[in-house]
Amino acid sequence: MRVLLVDDEVEFVATLAERLSFRNIEVDYATKGADALVLAKKKVYDLAILDMKMPGISGIELKGLLEKQSPTMKFIFLTGHGSEDDYKAGTSEACCYLIKPINIDILLAKIKQATEE
Repeated sequence: MRVLLVDDEVEFVATLAERLSFRNIEVDYATKGADALVLAKKKVYDLAILDMKMPGISGIELKGLLEKQSPTMKFIFLTGHGSEDDYKAGTSEACCYLIKPINIDILLAKIKQATEE
C-alpha cells in the first residue's frame, strides 16, 4: 500500500511517516500541497492523508487536484483545529476526519477501512 502524507508541520509529518513505515506501509510525505502534487505525478498512491489547513493549498483543495490525477485515490483528513465547520467539510470530502494528536491504532484502522471500500 502506498500512502501520501501531507501536513505543513514538518516534525509531525516526518514522525508520522516513520511510524507508518514501521508498519509496512510505503509512505511519501510533503509539507506543501504543490510538493504533494509533484509526488503524485511520479507515483500512484492508494490513499492520501491530508491536513485540512495548510498555507497555500488547503487540504480540501488538494484533494480535488489529486483526484483529477488519480480518481481511485482514497482520502483521510487530519486537523489540529476541530471546528464544526472543518468537521462538516472534512467528513463530506473524505471517508474519515481525525483530530490531532493522532492515535496510530485508530489511524491504521481508518487506513484499512478506506482502502477496502
